[in-house]
Amino acid sequence: MSPEALSELISAIAHDLAAAGTAGELTDDLIPPIEKITVMRPKDRAHGDWASNIAMQLAKKAGMKPRDLAELFVPELEKNTGIKSVEIAGPGFINITLDSASAAGVVDTVLEQGADFGRNEHLAGKTLNLEFVSANPTGPIHIGGTRWAAVGDSMARVLEANGAKVVREYYFNDHGEQINRFARSLVAAAHGEETPADGYKGAYIDEIAQRVIDEAKADGVDVLDLPRVTAEDGSEGDSVQREEFRKRAVPMMFAEIKDSMKEFRVDFDVWFHENSLYIDGEVEKAIAELRERGDIYEKDGATWFASTKHGDDKDRVIIKSDGNAAYFAADIAYYRNKRHRILNPADVAIYMLGADHHGYIGRMMAMCAAFGDEPGVNMQILIGQLVNVMKDGKPVRMSKRAGNVVTLDDLVEAVGVDAARYSLARTDYNQSVDIDLDLLASHTNENPVYYVQYAHARSCNVDRNAAAAGVTTEGADLSLLDTEADGDLIAALAQYPSMVATAGDGRAPHRVAHYLEDLAGRYHKWYAAERVAPMALTDAEQRLPEAERATLEIAKNPEPARAAARLRLNDAARQVIANGLDLLGVTAPDKM
Repeated sequence: MSPEALSELISAIAHDLAAAGTAGELTDDLIPPIEKITVMRPKDRAHGDWASNIAMQLAKKAGMKPRDLAELFVPELEKNTGIKSVEIAGPGFINITLDSASAAGVVDTVLEQGADFGRNEHLAGKTLNLEFVSANPTGPIHIGGTRWAAVGDSMARVLEANGAKVVREYYFNDHGEQINRFARSLVAAAHGEETPADGYKGAYIDEIAQRVIDEAKADGVDVLDLPRVTAEDGSEGDSVQREEFRKRAVPMMFAEIKDSMKEFRVDFDVWFHENSLYIDGEVEKAIAELRERGDIYEKDGATWFASTKHGDDKDRVIIKSDGNAAYFAADIAYYRNKRHRILNPADVAIYMLGADHHGYIGRMMAMCAAFGDEPGVNMQILIGQLVNVMKDGKPVRMSKRAGNVVTLDDLVEAVGVDAARYSLARTDYNQSVDIDLDLLASHTNENPVYYVQYAHARSCNVDRNAAAAGVTTEGADLSLLDTEADGDLIAALAQYPSMVATAGDGRAPHRVAHYLEDLAGRYHKWYAAERVAPMALTDAEQRLPEAERATLEIAKNPEPARAAARLRLNDAARQVIANGLDLLGVTAPDKM
């Protein structure tokens, strides 16, 4: 019996007690929804298989002492098939012990559902637009963007496992001053000049500049001969040469970023260009709508958004006095665009932003409210913290192309896609994280991704050994999964569906990694304690006293029905580990 099934049972009993009038002042409307009824695994197995604090949740509403209310649940729970015993502990915890066959029923469920085990329709009918990475097309993806790639794609997978339709979106900031600085940097590099003070540095700038020269030459254009000085003061301005570099170089960076994302197993549904908001008139449409709603005014020759009406600390300029749009104008248009698209309009727009964007939250939520939406519901903003890459206990700056930063490609080259994705997704994005290259490159149990993947590989090896020994799952009696190690592993498998739901609701893919590490630990412990395929005694074991030798014989050569049951449990564990790793975009190897 799973924790979800127990939650439903406990909820049904609570409603029955309320209807019967035996639970004091408790009525149906005071009973929480099933997903709010907690069923947890006790830390001490002596306290049962599962525990619930439902009596403490409802005691005040019922006008009863928690233990007195808990007493009403005991006989009702004991009526149900699969429950061996029910006891009350402490201030009113209800401890439930299942019979062996019922506890092991999750094994059959896992094997019947396979890759679908743990998936649900919790968020069905909702379209979630998840925007992540969104780095400027002015250089390779740095380590901060790499973290968002790992976390964002894992989050999308978790949300999809909860039934949501997820639109993965990458926003190219290809409009504005950062692109101008990029183009000026390329021109300077092409002429062997010093990088502008506000420009971009790194070997990749030289590479892109040379690629532009070569591509233009193939098209019959000598880009270096194009007019460069256009302003009266002799400055470059919007010269023909700079525009040629911009026109050719930006698509090159787009292509590099797309290739890096694909290599990192991140596929976006939408690659959105900021510049299109201006070309397609989306900025004007958004401002017009807010003007109709009474949230736009003119002052000092500029156009302002009255964001203080919606909780912001100050109003925001959206069209400057010189007629140019402020950056926030694109943000307004982009949100409106997401919500009103013909194809996959977003019920929820989730923005994953870097730590330096914390100050944007107030104005973004105000803008959401101004459009008549609910901040925190229709718009959700997640702020990620910094990543530190370490080697030999010291911070490293190892990029050959991008200068004094670490890029996605650098990290993948150092530790591989699996280790990079797992290590970045396993820590709550609200916390900074240290990436230890030495640890992630090691094949030891201290390396978390290796520890989990090895559990999967080990389970595959158990299958191979069982097949070689002629052990099958035929005649499996799951009630024989009655050891402490069996119970611990089964309990971990049963918790997987609720973990998936919790990770989705909390936008917390790191919960998947924490669960997998716990499950792997229980599997490794189970593997050490229980045999599936028969195993001959060693010479040293053959010389043991008869009683000890007989005990080892039984342990190493389980009866066929017990071996068959353990093989099914092994296969169920392998399936759940594979399912969890898939949510993180990490492979589940058969051998290591």
